[in-house]
Amino acid sequence: MPESTLVELLYGKGAHANPVACVEDLSAELAGRRAENLPHSIWQIVWHVNFWTDYELRRIRGEKLPYPVHAAESWPTAAPPSEVEWKKEVARFAELIGILAVMAEGNSNELNREVPAMHPKQETRTSTVLAILWQTLAHNSYHVGQIALVRRALGAWPPSGGGDSW
Repeated sequence: MPESTLVELLYGKGAHANPVACVEDLSAELAGRRAENLPHSIWQIVWHVNFWTDYELRRIRGEKLPYPVHAAESWPTAAPPSEVEWKKEVARFAELIGILAVMAEGNSNELNREVPAMHPKQETRTSTVLAILWQTLAHNSYHVGQIALVRRALGAWPPSGGGDSW
């Protein structure tokens, strides 16, 4: 049975902001700017979300990936992106969300398939594809909230694609 609620939330229905709308109208300069007293730029957050979404999708596909030793490995170290690099990152962000949505619409046999853990602390638990999709949604939603906060701090909220402003 497809997970329609999961798909809706991935695209920003209900209480969630549309993640793609939150970033697609930003310039590289604005996306790369850090707001005072906030640790990450929007570009860094999008890069981080893309890192983990890609990681989880590859894990679901059966790749044996090393789990990062330190959280810093899942954050970019490069300078803010050029306009071309930023647009590529935004396109990748949208593409990865689309892949998650397609997976969520899969059959129950695939959604209930167990996926091996990649981190020693997770070895005592099993995970299904569906559980990983929900965890990825929760992770992404958390960071889209950060993006909204950074945009507000930079005076760039709401996005042109719409977003609550109350």
